[in-house]
Amino acid sequence: MNIRSDVTEPVLAVRGLSVDYAAADRVRAVRDVDLVLHPGEIVGLAGESGCGKSTLAYAISRLLRPPALVTAGQVTFTGVDGSTVDVLGLEDEELRSFRWSRISMVFQSAMNTLNPVRSVRRQLHDIFRAHRPAMSRDERDERSAHLLELVGIGRSRLDGFAHELSGGMRQRVMIAMALALEPEVIILDEPTTALDVVVQRDILREIDRLRAELGFAALFITHDLSLLLEIADRIAIMYAGRIVEQAPASEIRIAPQHPYTAGLLNAFPSLRGHRRALHGMPGSPPDLTVPIAGCAFAPRCPYAIGPSHDTPPSLLQEGDHAVACHLYDPRYSSGPPQALREGRFEISGDDSSGITGDISSDDEGIKA
Repeated sequence: MNIRSDVTEPVLAVRGLSVDYAAADRVRAVRDVDLVLHPGEIVGLAGESGCGKSTLAYAISRLLRPPALVTAGQVTFTGVDGSTVDVLGLEDEELRSFRWSRISMVFQSAMNTLNPVRSVRRQLHDIFRAHRPAMSRDERDERSAHLLELVGIGRSRLDGFAHELSGGMRQRVMIAMALALEPEVIILDEPTTALDVVVQRDILREIDRLRAELGFAALFITHDLSLLLEIADRIAIMYAGRIVEQAPASEIRIAPQHPYTAGLLNAFPSLRGHRRALHGMPGSPPDLTVPIAGCAFAPRCPYAIGPSHDTPPSLLQEGDHAVACHLYDPRYSSGPPQALREGRFEISGDDSSGITGDISSDDEGIKA
């Protein structure tokens, strides 16, 4: 697949998407999310567990099951051939044809996703039988072997089973399965979970290499912001079901604007440099069964101001940077405090979550 240089439209555009879980107490899991993905781009989506990242991914790919329900919004796919698809409007057969050939997904927990009683060969063949029924067995075999080699696994592993593969190899097989039909968008839902840091780095390099070689766009979902700083072109920060900040990865790294983003960046230590206090974020995420009057992060935020508690913040766009915070809204504030301008998340008072970090004192600090 090649990226068309004349394509200016996003390959995937999510507008005003909301998802509820219609249980006894209705849960607003995703709230009015806007997100775009351009051809060949990696967009990272980060946030705490339970913030709605996976729900958003499943809504985009139409994999939600009851009691989950899309209550508002649009998901539009624009292919490199210029075709436009209303993803939420697809009927059963159209959706079956669209999914995996235009948008595919690498699910969480590769340790458990592969079928333990079917070989890698049979699981890859199942994809081609369902979507490419005209392919012969020899063609399926050759394509399956090519996919494994593409992700750095020898074709001898085709007849292997999940229990015979390491965690990293299982994850590579899942990536190969997602690439089987050459989709234009791949959603990776925490693809490095449960892998050690060395294998994580290998998987990140593999994804980046494949993106450059095949030209797909990727939505990379994780709770680990430090991973996204290495691989993503743009990063969206999610909190309590809503995007609270979105910007190029380089800007998120050096100039986070939302206090929650600053808190995430300050939650992991530098490898070297002067000792500094590390602060965990106090409190807990809000109960999403209860309507949120103002900013969802306000009860945990050291920089919250009056309107934060009763007025929902607007997502304010300036250049390539968008942030949902009253501190940047001239109607309510003259600007953020100096500490936040410098990317610090500081807690006043007797908070006990501060931990003295860092190892050496001579070199300039860098993030892990």
